[in-house]
Amino acid sequence: MSHKNKTLATALALTFGGLGAHRFYLHGNVDRIGLLHACSLPVAGLVYSQTEGSMDVFFALLPLLLSYIVAFIAALVIGLTPDEQWDARFNPGSGTRSRSTWLLAVLLIAALMIGATVLIATIARAFDLMYTGGAYG
Repeated sequence: MSHKNKTLATALALTFGGLGAHRFYLHGNVDRIGLLHACSLPVAGLVYSQTEGSMDVFFALLPLLLSYIVAFIAALVIGLTPDEQWDARFNPGSGTRSRSTWLLAVLLIAALMIGATVLIATIARAFDLMYTGGAYG
């Protein structure tokens, strides 16, 4: 069994988490939640191809945005897991102990900053479209 690196898993969740990269790294290629993340991109493309300009692009990107918001939360959960619990869950027989470094702290700050921005922007745009019909943008 290979050693699963917590910093790498956090970085994958932060960058390609909306496509399920962190889930595939941690749980293998047949992870159902990872496949749901991966399906968000084709679903967004399918919705966009069916709109023909009559709908705001926001609604077409909504499946991908929601997938990334979940991935940012996962990055925080992965990164904040204590090293002992991480090793007990993902590295029980690897023989190598995990050690968190300053890079993990930087990734957690980035995940919180980017995730909060995307979440607030998504909520603001959804409310703008629902209550004003997109009058503010």
